[in-house]
Amino acid sequence: MLRLFISRKASGSLLALLFAMGLLVGGLAVFYINYRQISNLNSEVTDLQNQIAHLNGSQNQSITNQTITIYQNGTAGLADLYQRVSASVVLVQSTASDGEYQASGFVYNYSGMMVVITNFHVIYNTTSVSVTFSSGRGYAATVLGSDVYADLAVLSVHDAPLNEYVPLQIVSSSALRVGDQVIAIGNPYGLVGSLTTGVVSALGRSIQEEYTSFSIANIIQTSTPINPGNSGGPLLNAVGDVVGITTASVYDSQGLVFAIPSSTILKEVGSLVTTGRYLSHSYLGIASSPSRSDMSYDLAQELNLNVTYGRYVGTVAVGGPSDGKLQAGDVIIAFNGTTIKNSDDLGSYLEGNTLPGDLVVVTVVRNNTTVDVNVILGTRPTPQI
Repeated sequence: MLRLFISRKASGSLLALLFAMGLLVGGLAVFYINYRQISNLNSEVTDLQNQIAHLNGSQNQSITNQTITIYQNGTAGLADLYQRVSASVVLVQSTASDGEYQASGFVYNYSGMMVVITNFHVIYNTTSVSVTFSSGRGYAATVLGSDVYADLAVLSVHDAPLNEYVPLQIVSSSALRVGDQVIAIGNPYGLVGSLTTGVVSALGRSIQEEYTSFSIANIIQTSTPINPGNSGGPLLNAVGDVVGITTASVYDSQGLVFAIPSSTILKEVGSLVTTGRYLSHSYLGIASSPSRSDMSYDLAQELNLNVTYGRYVGTVAVGGPSDGKLQAGDVIIAFNGTTIKNSDDLGSYLEGNTLPGDLVVVTVVRNNTTVDVNVILGTRPTPQI
């Protein structure tokens, strides 16, 4: 009995020992599996971190390289642009009663006809005109058409072979924005083919030239330097297309330059080539003194008016489009629903959006009451020059 008891006791201990060993082995197995999983996860996290770091480094390197490439391409692009378009710019020489003059122009292909576009004031009162191409060869030229109200002229060059003509592309200036880069190429002081650069500094300006009492509207203002002799040369965008024609600068100013917009050129060139004139400038028939043209706070106080912006009507032309419609003392504040803040706005709207014969709704402040007036636009009188 004792042995049996001892035998059974030993058997129970063995089972207990085996059970304990099983638990230990199982625990070790579970621990090993968990350890491997954790180790694998840590390894995967480390790999992901390395990949992200690599991607960030590659992205930063790519951005840095891209910035450098853009800068280099921009610098090279201006030189390439000049090489591509400079042959299109010509020297325009004219003889007048008071001397000889040099200016600029550029070649344009109008429906298969090669012409030179320049400013009206370049050929005004001249007795002879010649055009010299980039080759250095010069030829006699005649004026096909001109418009004093837009300071534009189109020339035909005699006997020049076709290989002298390298026409430029003219695109609409309506997409221009303040801050856009522009390039001028011309012949300042006879220094042929000079390039200057700047930006569009304002749009929708008006300038007054000595040949007419009407302002030239919708003008581009730019910081691109020009000098005498640049007149008539192209104003180009960053890809070398014509967006304007340089026409004037303010004397002794720091980069205050004006250009006729290309939209005006595109609108008029066909008529100038085929008829010699452009007769579609809209005419409202109002005037005012320079000091009372644009409304301001001070002028509103002086005139006891409740509006501080708009175009003041000083006089209305007898028999003109606004006769019996607008009145002296009116303040024009809108045209067909478009706000008019000053005379620049009015001139730009008329030039860019209307034609003679159009019916327009003119919103005015009259005796401090806002009213709408319907006016049928006329045509500007023929210039007496």
